[in-house]
Amino acid sequence: MALYALGDLHLSFQADKSMDVFGKVWKRHERKIEKYVNQIVGPEDTLVLTGDHSWGRKLAECREDLAFIEDLPGKKILLRGNHDMFWDAKKTERLNEEFQGRLFFLQNNYAVYKDYALVGTKGFTFEGPFYLDRRGRIIGWDEKQEEQAKKLVDREMTRLRESFRQAEEAGYRKFIMFLHYPPTNILEKTSPFTRIAEEYGAAAVVYSHCHGESRFGDSIRGKYRGVEYILVSGDYLNFHPALVLP
Repeated sequence: MALYALGDLHLSFQADKSMDVFGKVWKRHERKIEKYVNQIVGPEDTLVLTGDHSWGRKLAECREDLAFIEDLPGKKILLRGNHDMFWDAKKTERLNEEFQGRLFFLQNNYAVYKDYALVGTKGFTFEGPFYLDRRGRIIGWDEKQEEQAKKLVDREMTRLRESFRQAEEAGYRKFIMFLHYPPTNILEKTSPFTRIAEEYGAAAVVYSHCHGESRFGDSIRGKYRGVEYILVSGDYLNFHPALVLP
């Protein structure tokens, strides 16, 4: 039994949106997902998928993508990504009722792996625009967009605290925290998301969203202030699920 994670599947069996334009790693990437997940993940394992599952904008346009995910081995837990338009956060309970026993949607709730509570939310990271000087150094940013970003961070923190609250109320004291967005932006060493991970003593923070080699280093990777930060973007891993816990 093991816990794995992988993000950014960007499936489009119905939406007809190819990812090939984003580089060779994306060519026939759904075949890679199927191949590597089946090689690595066993039927008794748990696989957390950290968002951007489907390009479909409505649930009816995601049915084939979700069926593909259902057919992957292990217990599948899904987190919301910024492109998951089919998933209304207020209707998560309805999704969990419809897909009960097949998929679990992690939002304002928690899942369990051994004696760990799996908590999470989409998160949000301020990504600019940043203003650069001639040497490419950041000298400022769009303050209006930053203000909006702070509101979104506050909303996501409320959702994340609810996830922690429910898990703690149920008696769990060991946590793995999942985000879709990275926990910090390129200017930050800490954020509300890193601070809550430290507050609850999370063993790890698992995130995705960062695409392309130039973006893989946008946020924290490895051990920092007692927390392990794990990037699981699909193209970063060449679609091999990352081991989070044995």
